[in-house]
Amino acid sequence: MGRGKVELKRIENPISRQVTFSKRRTSILKKAFELSVLCDTEVALIVFSPSSKPDLYASHDINRTIAMYRSQVGLHQSSNPACSTRITTMEQLWRYETEELRRLTQNLEMKLKNLAGAELSILGMQELKQLERQLKTGLERIRSRMRWIISENISLLKRKNKALQEENARLQKRLQELEYGVASSSITFGTSAPNVITFQI
Repeated sequence: MGRGKVELKRIENPISRQVTFSKRRTSILKKAFELSVLCDTEVALIVFSPSSKPDLYASHDINRTIAMYRSQVGLHQSSNPACSTRITTMEQLWRYETEELRRLTQNLEMKLKNLAGAELSILGMQELKQLERQLKTGLERIRSRMRWIISENISLLKRKNKALQEENARLQKRLQELEYGVASSSITFGTSAPNVITFQI
């Protein structure tokens, strides 16, 4: 039995709406990527969230793709200021995204330096306390991991020791059996009656 037809209408619950947007946005960006790869097409996609946060995907240079579109539909920059404004806005958007990534990279690099004990002079008391908490948490995780590894190694050594003891006991038993067999053979040969040969004259 097929699925029923889903009515498309605005989702009233804001949480459900945001969850649906995130899922559908990921799906449409993935489809745009697959379309560009599978069919060797030039794809440009811009999605604005309800909070006006942009998400972009472009298989090639987005400005070139837009310029190609404008040329195909007969829109020229000189005769359509609105289109030029959109291109400028997208360029600004790309610069904003690039700047955000650069800032994020710098922040992460600085955090790594702080965790290594460098560049601490620029930190205030609150930041130093937060760094101390992070180091304590990381140290406790390291110690916990070390304790687990040591415990595993001890268990492994105990198992190996038990196996060696069992093997040693088996060899001792085998040796005793061999010694007993040799001793029994010596007794048998020593007590046997000698053969007597008689001659009649």
